[in-house]
Amino acid sequence: MTTSYMEDILKDGFEQRSISLRDDYEGKAVSVLVRRLAITDKGQAVLYIHGFNDYFFQKEMAFRFNERGIHFYALDLRKYGRSWLPHQKFNDIRDLRTYFEEIEEALRIIREEGIRKTVLMGHSTGGLIITLFAKEKRDNPLFDALVLNSPFFEFNQSRVVRKLLPLVAWVGKYMPEIKVAGGFTEEYGKYLHQACLGEWDYDLTWKPHVAPRVNLGWVRAIYKAQRELMKPFSVNAPFLILHSEKSVTDIKDKEQIQTRDSILNVEDIKRIARNIRGDVNIVAIPGGLHDLVLSGKEVRENVYREIFRWWESLG
Repeated sequence: MTTSYMEDILKDGFEQRSISLRDDYEGKAVSVLVRRLAITDKGQAVLYIHGFNDYFFQKEMAFRFNERGIHFYALDLRKYGRSWLPHQKFNDIRDLRTYFEEIEEALRIIREEGIRKTVLMGHSTGGLIITLFAKEKRDNPLFDALVLNSPFFEFNQSRVVRKLLPLVAWVGKYMPEIKVAGGFTEEYGKYLHQACLGEWDYDLTWKPHVAPRVNLGWVRAIYKAQRELMKPFSVNAPFLILHSEKSVTDIKDKEQIQTRDSILNVEDIKRIARNIRGDVNIVAIPGGLHDLVLSGKEVRENVYREIFRWWESLG
């Protein structure tokens, strides 16, 4: 059965369709697939997966792919953004593999719509999810390559907190609904949103400056996925891994907030990225924010230059 698209909240040629999913521990679940088709059809597409405390709103990113004749698709994962249902804990998950259902269904839909080559692109937690997906689904013919934008490969916490994470994850297995602070600075969001000091307009209900408290079940899901990337592993698809050149060391330093990753430690990203065996390109972006495509204009021009240079090298 074919489900038709309807106009998306972003308008400007964006469309959306709902994907029904199997019930999970909270009951009914859905995901929403957003697309914007290029005028020139090269039979190529990108499927974008957002990060934590996030949803798809980056219209400029879609335009940039469309200008290259690449169809743009994005998923709002279950319990995020467009897919969040009233009975659900916002952003929650107990196993990152659960997201494989909507990713595979979106990839299937994209292939049915005539796309011959699809690149998965993930930001932050989305980057962690699709890396795990590529590791476990290495022979899946529905995707051809991956772009990671500041992947969430490690919690950016002190040594003491990191040593406690195994215990926290164990508790999360038996008491998953205990809530703890997410641990992310609100300063990052303030330098993104138009209402404060930023350039971008997005729904602060779906992407608030301060993320809601997370469940220990969510912490456990992230921790377990990250541990699976700690030893070298092979993938069949080419990877482009992008990250800021530097991380914020002083959260009160406005210049750092505007020119560095204020969420993750880029040294963690580089260290774990080197565990991926295969065709892997790791690129540091000077002046980049955590979400590199939301950086200053000159910086994000560099981001897109790197992406499309790599894309063209795929043949």
